[in-house]
Amino acid sequence: MSLSHEIAPHLPFLRRYARALAGSQASGDAYVRATLEAIIESPERYHRDVQPRVALYRVFHTIWSGTHPARGAGEILPDGTLQSRFRNRLDAVGAARRQALLLTAMEDFSPAEAAQILDTTTEDIGEMVEGALYDLVAQTPTSVLIIEDEPIISMDLSNIVEEMGHSVQAVVTTRKEAVAEAKKAQPGLILADIQLADNSSGIDAVGEILERIKSPVIFITAYPERLLTGERPEPTFLVTKPFAAESVKATIAQALLLAEDDGA
Repeated sequence: MSLSHEIAPHLPFLRRYARALAGSQASGDAYVRATLEAIIESPERYHRDVQPRVALYRVFHTIWSGTHPARGAGEILPDGTLQSRFRNRLDAVGAARRQALLLTAMEDFSPAEAAQILDTTTEDIGEMVEGALYDLVAQTPTSVLIIEDEPIISMDLSNIVEEMGHSVQAVVTTRKEAVAEAKKAQPGLILADIQLADNSSGIDAVGEILERIKSPVIFITAYPERLLTGERPEPTFLVTKPFAAESVKATIAQALLLAEDDGA
């Protein structure tokens, strides 16, 4: 199998991870492009003696470790330039711990695979994940607007939100309800399904809400690949249905952490 065919199935999920880590589609996708360019320029960076997905994420972390904001070096922009951005909150949490949490909870790597990606030990991954959960869950409580038309899923999301110490502002099922609720009070976070009860789009509902307020948003979809093409404006944070509670918690924590940093 050619290298391009080996890598292609994993690119959408690398974009998801990179966007969550960087805090924006533009920067995350730029890191993914830089990863691919590095592989093209130096194919030996891509170690074919490990699983393809692990090898791809290892190269990504080679690029990220040299430029990521938590080290104060700067952030890759879409044009390939660097922008300095100091993030006290990210430094406090620790870049490696956040990476370990996102790799295992969001990307579903085993601790052993995450250790290969981050060039550390399985024991270290366990300690980093435990530390990240402790720090990230201990965030300032906020209100969460849930836009979801499936009762069981909305119940699961509500339970997760409350377990993390946050409150559910409301659960709504249509675009009209979502916009009306956001007008009543600004949510600290929005969890939004893509397809709503009235056949409207959760993306459109959130777009209308964000015309008036600024809140972090996590989209929930059964078809993440459709929103991870890198070819158009797409969400920064995505949770895949069916989801594990740990994945949702990690994504919520990361979205709120980056939102707090932006507002600092």
